[in-house]
Amino acid sequence: MTIVNMESLRMFCDVVEQGSISKAARKGFVSQPAVTKQIRQLEDRYGAKLFDRSEQKLELTEAGSTLYPYAKEIIVYYQRSQEAIRQVIGGVIPTLNIGATLTIGEYILPEILEKYSRNNQDTKFNLRLGNTPDILSKLKDTTIDIALVEGMVDNDKLDDGLVAEKFSTDDLVLITPPQHAWSDCDEINLDEIADEKMIWRESSSGTRIQVETELKKYGVDQKIQASMEMESIQAIKNAVEAGLGVSIVPKITVRKELQYGMLAEVNIKDFHLTRDLYMVQRKTRFKKVGLQNFVSVLQTYLKELT
Repeated sequence: MTIVNMESLRMFCDVVEQGSISKAARKGFVSQPAVTKQIRQLEDRYGAKLFDRSEQKLELTEAGSTLYPYAKEIIVYYQRSQEAIRQVIGGVIPTLNIGATLTIGEYILPEILEKYSRNNQDTKFNLRLGNTPDILSKLKDTTIDIALVEGMVDNDKLDDGLVAEKFSTDDLVLITPPQHAWSDCDEINLDEIADEKMIWRESSSGTRIQVETELKKYGVDQKIQASMEMESIQAIKNAVEAGLGVSIVPKITVRKELQYGMLAEVNIKDFHLTRDLYMVQRKTRFKKVGLQNFVSVLQTYLKELT
């Protein structure tokens, strides 16, 4: 019976992900001949060429492309089995690798991690923050165990092996300084926004794109004459509080400021914006130790919040 070496599968995946044998060797702190030997042993065991080495380029063959997702999952399951056994015998600290977009990472995750840690004090967290495509890419290559992202996530458009589930909805709200004339109004008309300086996130921001798209439907975007851009929600909040303009931001990011009267929320007549928050996981038979408990805490926290 032919047994496939786990190290050969790991080296194969490294070559695929790094794009060359030399880069895979550097990552694994081994020599290039050692990597080549592992790949050839794997090809011998499967009886198929995994890479096409013609014309000075290294490209996956059809057999290599077929093997890669299986090899990746075998390695992940092997690592998880080790973690599970070591936890049973008390030899390892459970680690959860969590990826999140900036808003979720800065305004939602801290409270969730605090609640989770109350009953799981020995768990270690590794956090990765970035935009939605970057975080989903890290989930696909198993750098993280779960992705928490915002915006539209369509299961039909996700990479194979990933599944998304909406875990909450957040309102986008108009904020002003507490002393602003609008703060005493029950609501304003949408056209009135054009009379104020609008403070935006950078043009690539998903929230900004969503707001501008909706304003464009009503022809309001072209009427806004004065505006400024800032690269963070915190900078926008500080600018609005200082009276430099108004902004439309995720409500989750201004809960404390609204509660303590540092900012005011103003309703817009017949105009209501929301965005969905998603958790994305890999389709897998065996969940990582602690991951399901984390998801339960997340869902409970958001039910209490809303």
